Amino acid sequence: MATEFKLPELGENIDSAEVTKVLVAVGDTVEKDQIVLEIETDKATVEVPSEINGVVKEVRVKVGDTAKIGSVLFMIEETSKKRKRKKEVVKPVEEIVKETTEPEVKTSVQVSASSSDISEFKLPELGENIETADVTKVLVKPGDKIEKDQIVLEIETDKATVEVPSEFAGTVKEVFIKEGDKAKVGQTIFSYVGEATRETAKKDEPSKVEPPKSEGSIPVTESVERSVKHEKPILPRREEIIKKIAPAAPSVRRFAREIGIDIHKVNGSGPGGRISIEDVKTFAKNINESLSKSVTGAALGINAEPLPDFSKWGEVDIQPMSNVRKKTAEHLSYAWATVPHVTQFDKADITELEKLRKQFAPKADAAGGKLTVTAILLKVIAAALTKFPQFNASVDMGNKSIIYKKYINIGIAVDTEKGLLVPVIKDVDKKNILQLSVELSEISKKARDKKITVDDLQGGNFSISNLGGIGGTYFTPIVNSPEVAILGVSRGSYEPVYKDGEFVPRLLLPLSLSYDHRVIDGADAARFIRWVSEALENPFLLSLEG
Repeated sequence: MATEFKLPELGENIDSAEVTKVLVAVGDTVEKDQIVLEIETDKATVEVPSEINGVVKEVRVKVGDTAKIGSVLFMIEETSKKRKRKKEVVKPVEEIVKETTEPEVKTSVQVSASSSDISEFKLPELGENIETADVTKVLVKPGDKIEKDQIVLEIETDKATVEVPSEFAGTVKEVFIKEGDKAKVGQTIFSYVGEATRETAKKDEPSKVEPPKSEGSIPVTESVERSVKHEKPILPRREEIIKKIAPAAPSVRRFAREIGIDIHKVNGSGPGGRISIEDVKTFAKNINESLSKSVTGAALGINAEPLPDFSKWGEVDIQPMSNVRKKTAEHLSYAWATVPHVTQFDKADITELEKLRKQFAPKADAAGGKLTVTAILLKVIAAALTKFPQFNASVDMGNKSIIYKKYINIGIAVDTEKGLLVPVIKDVDKKNILQLSVELSEISKKARDKKITVDDLQGGNFSISNLGGIGGTYFTPIVNSPEVAILGVSRGSYEPVYKDGEFVPRLLLPLSLSYDHRVIDGADAARFIRWVSEALENPFLLSLEG
C-alpha cells in the first residue's frame, strides 16, 4: 500500500515553499535519508529527505510549484528491505576530490560555449553578522564585458552603502536580481563566462596533468581543480557541503524543528559530522545561555505602544526606514536602555588655539586636509585616553569584567542624507594633526558619498560628535555601545570672561561628555573633561603630558 509523503514543517511562520528541484520520478527506488526534493522558502534553500524506504508510485509536484506545509508531494510504496547506500554528506572531502577529478585527468579539456564555461558571481561576505542587503544599483546587464575590480553592484546594508567589485574579467550571461531586491550573502547575482578561464583552458594539455601525490593536500586539490574547471564546478569546502545538506536523521531534523533550531547551524559530533539529538540540545543550551547574559529592551519590559491613526487629523505620508536608519534606531535604543548614562559639561577657552588653527590651516590645505577643531580634538582625545584608560574600555557584564584596550581608534559622527554614520579613524595616537586632518576629510567625504565600507565603521573605542557647524550650546550625546564614553561639541562663541581684574572677550567651546557610569565615576569624568579643556587652552600640555 502506498504511503503519502508530505511536506514537513520547515520552521516558525513558514507556511509554504517553492519547489526548485524534484529529484525522483515514478518508479524510482528511494531510501531513508535520501534527498528527494529541493525547496526554497523566504529564508533559505532546503533539501528534503525521505523518511522511508520504498518505490515512488506517484509524483504530485513539479518545479515551480508552491507547496504548502502538509501537502502530499509523492506516493511511495514502502518496502522493508533496506539497501546499503553510500554516504553522501559525511564522506571526507578528500575522497570527493579524488572521485570528482580522477576520470577528468585522462580526458582532454574541451573549450566551448557550453554551460560548463559559465560560472556564477555570488554576493560576497559583507561583514560580521550581516546576512542580507538591499540592492540599490545593478551596474551590468547581459552581454556586458567587465574587468577585474570593476564595480558591478551597489548594495545597502544596515550599516552602510557598499560597492561590490568583480573578482574576474569576462562577459555577463544572465542577471538574476534587480534594483530593490533583497540579496542574501552567497546568493547568485549573475552568471558569466570568464576570459581568464578560457585562456587557461587553451593552454592546458592533458599530458601535463600529474596525478595527485597525496590525497587531501590542499596544493593537489587546487592543481586538479585547475585541470578540470571547464568540466566540473569548483569543489566546495567540507564546511560548505555539510551546511548545504545537514547530515541528520529525520527524527533529529523533526526534533530541531519542534524546538526552533536551524539544523544547518548545528555542529555534529558523530562520524563525518553526523548530527545527533544531543548535539541539537547542546546547541540550544548554548543559545539560551548567551541570551541570559545579554540585556535587551524586551528583557527590561520595554514594549512598543500602539500608535493612533494620525490620518484622522490630517494628511500623512508614511515612508519606510532606510537600513541605516533602522540600524541606528535599534542600536541607540539598546545603548540608551542598557548603559546608565551621565553627562558632564564644561567650556574650553580656545581663543589662543583658534589663532594657531588659522595660522597653520594652509599647511593642512596643502596636504589635502582641513585643519578643524575636530581634527585637533582627535589628537587631544587620543592623549586623554592614554592618561585615563578607563575611558578606553568596554564592559562585559556577562563575565563581570572590564576590557581595557591598548590601541586608540576614534569614531567621528557624520551627518549624511542616509542618516548618522560613525566612521572610525584607526591608530589616532600614532598620527600627527596634519595626517589626522587629511584622513578626517577623506573618511567624512566617503561617508557622505556612500563610499564607506563596513570595515571603516568598526573598531571604535571612543566617539566625537561635533554639531558646532549647525549651532546650539549643549546636548547630551548617547554613548555608542560597546564604547563607554562620547564627547559632544557645540558651537563656540565669544563670552565675557573675568581675567586679570577685567572682563575680556574669549572664545569658549561648549563640551558635553556622556559616559557609562558602570565603569566611569563622576569624579573621573570631571577630571577627563577638564584635562581635555586644558589641553585645548594650552596646546603645550599635549607635549608635556600627552
